[in-house]
Amino acid sequence: MTSALPAIASPGLAADSADVAVMGSASQAVTDAAMLPDRNLLFASDVNQLIASQGSATPPAEQSGRVQTLLQRALALLGTPYRWGGTSPDGFDCSGLVGYVFRSALGIELPRVSRDMANQGQLISDRTALTAGDLVFFSRRGKRVDHVGIYMGEGRFLHAPRTGKDVQVDSLSTGYWSGKFMQARRVAGIGEVAG
Repeated sequence: MTSALPAIASPGLAADSADVAVMGSASQAVTDAAMLPDRNLLFASDVNQLIASQGSATPPAEQSGRVQTLLQRALALLGTPYRWGGTSPDGFDCSGLVGYVFRSALGIELPRVSRDMANQGQLISDRTALTAGDLVFFSRRGKRVDHVGIYMGEGRFLHAPRTGKDVQVDSLSTGYWSGKFMQARRVAGIGEVAG
């Protein structure tokens, strides 16, 4: 498998105890992974690849650890079903997923809906300036934000797309979502420090 493939490209991977142990330096991430259904454990090696490849820029150690914690929590939810209005691992809508990940991983409360989230944090106007943990916003029906995801690095983001789909990783660089991208925001305290 190459690192250019999305994390969900290898659903046949079987996690062993070493993969699960490597998933996080924080014991909470390992505990959370142990309580998730088996379908989420299949992605342990993909989780490690995405986290290891956050880009060449190295943020300060504390922030890097916060980003890793955030990504681990987000990627552990791969395969969770979409549920309109959902805010828990029983099912998520897009903003419910993002809010849950930030709250449970870092204790950061975000607004409930994507259009309100799009007014929080530092605006990132250049896609090339995105770093792992940034929020990415889309408009599927015009000029108003109506969808949000978490940027994972390497042109990929994690989100809960729509009814009938599960939480997944998609490309921000090509395909459907590339053309729907509107803006990105950096939540205070997790990304690179603005210089």
